[in-house]
Amino acid sequence: MRRSILWMAVIMTAFLFSGTTTLATGQEKTNNPSDGKATEQSKADADDSKAIYPYRLDFSFAEVEDGKRINTRHYIMDLAGEQGQEIKIGTRVPVVSGGSTIGMHGEMNTQYQYIDVGTNIGAHLNRLFGGDVQLRVNCEVSNMDTTDPASKLGPIIRQIKIEGSTLLAFGKPILIGSADDPNSKRQFQLEVTVTKLR
Repeated sequence: MRRSILWMAVIMTAFLFSGTTTLATGQEKTNNPSDGKATEQSKADADDSKAIYPYRLDFSFAEVEDGKRINTRHYIMDLAGEQGQEIKIGTRVPVVSGGSTIGMHGEMNTQYQYIDVGTNIGAHLNRLFGGDVQLRVNCEVSNMDTTDPASKLGPIIRQIKIEGSTLLAFGKPILIGSADDPNSKRQFQLEVTVTKLR
């Protein structure tokens, strides 16, 4: 009789313990409504870390001679996301592309093609692995050589092209690249200063 009562007590204790565990587990699952909010917050944080904020890029294209800047041109561009932007300033210069022909009424017909001469600056942003943001810049500056205006070959175009990439750093000039002019003692330098807009 005592053994029966003892076994009954053991079975009842086990049953009550398992019920309490199930109830506690159920309460743990139902009484934690913040799980969904925490998941949404972590997802928002992850999306925020992937976002590329808007920046202002201040470019300066300088001619340097004997260590002194003798001419500097400034350009400003706003840039956000991974879509690039471009600044283009210049002139379309006609160049004879074919021989001249005589028309039906004795007029001269000459074929031309147009060449873009001026300044072209392009920039875009890339997010790198680890969260860093890379800025890629390409700059092309061209002008007509006026030292030999009577050239029979047509206009002579002088061109400088600088391309480079750098990690974003704020508030200080970043040298993208420099190039020596083969026809003089001058050097051309392209710098950019980045400002975060928000």
